[in-house]
Amino acid sequence: MTASEKSNRMLTGKCRCGAVRYEVSDAFLYAANCHCSECRAATGSAFKAFAGIEREKLTITQGVDDLAVFGEETLNDTRCRACGSFLFSVVRGGAFVHVAMGSLVDAPTVRPTAHIFVGSKAPWFEISDDLPQFDEYAV
Repeated sequence: MTASEKSNRMLTGKCRCGAVRYEVSDAFLYAANCHCSECRAATGSAFKAFAGIEREKLTITQGVDDLAVFGEETLNDTRCRACGSFLFSVVRGGAFVHVAMGSLVDAPTVRPTAHIFVGSKAPWFEISDDLPQFDEYAV
């Protein structure tokens, strides 16, 4: 798939109950597994698998009134108010979103390339793949 085809391909995503649906371009700039304590608490899991993209490339197509935003306009976690599903985080001064890869219905072409914030990962979780590991942000 060429870069042009990839940037024109739209993916769908949704919450568990289907009240909120979104579209996002399959033009993610990066993807990682974040092991920080905030991502673990937000997801209730050992890490958050996310893909980053410019905020304007994600559009809520259904359920705007069903969104629950935790945080500020430029830094937040966005969930479905009805079922609580974690959908994405607004980050980097509001310019980007980190899409929770588990909320995507369609498979993106990007895959996580690293584990970040491994220095604070859950002690009960063992990373068993060969992706690079960083104590904090990837360098």
